[in-house]
Amino acid sequence: DGMQLGLGTGSTAKHFVELLGERVRAGLKVVGVPTSEATRADAERCGVKLTTLDEVDHLDITIDGADEIDPDLNLIKGGGGALLREKIVAAASDRMIVIADDSKWVPTLGRFPLPIEVIPFGLGATRRAIEQAFAQCGVSGQMAVRNGKDGHVFVTDGGHWILDARLGRIADP
Repeated sequence: DGMQLGLGTGSTAKHFVELLGERVRAGLKVVGVPTSEATRADAERCGVKLTTLDEVDHLDITIDGADEIDPDLNLIKGGGGALLREKIVAAASDRMIVIADDSKWVPTLGRFPLPIEVIPFGLGATRRAIEQAFAQCGVSGQMAVRNGKDGHVFVTDGGHWILDARLGRIADP
């Protein structure tokens, strides 16, 4: 009660927001900072009071999901397209809790493409820099700009694009 919460994005985080809304309707007093417009809409629908990181100086906890988790608790996050906002909210938090079901557990990361949020300007130069960074780390693979359900480039809430890197096994995250 009384906590300031970061509210993640994605299917698992959506379930958390819905359960949080039940607790709020029962009297729990919290305020949340959503990591996406989808989460904002869900939280508003569920009756969770919202704020922004411009209005609060820190968050007690962020609760979010993951796309993959390995045995060392390394994660791939951002499949829902809210990478940058999720990272900013998590950085403003004293603690982060990741919730996931057993379908997210993998022996080695890489089954899920690694999402990278980029700005459209200078995309070619950015791709080359990412490829160089991957090469220095000993990984390689295909990168593609993510398309949305409408067949057009997927655009994040921040106006950015997502490069999905299919790197195969990532032995040393």
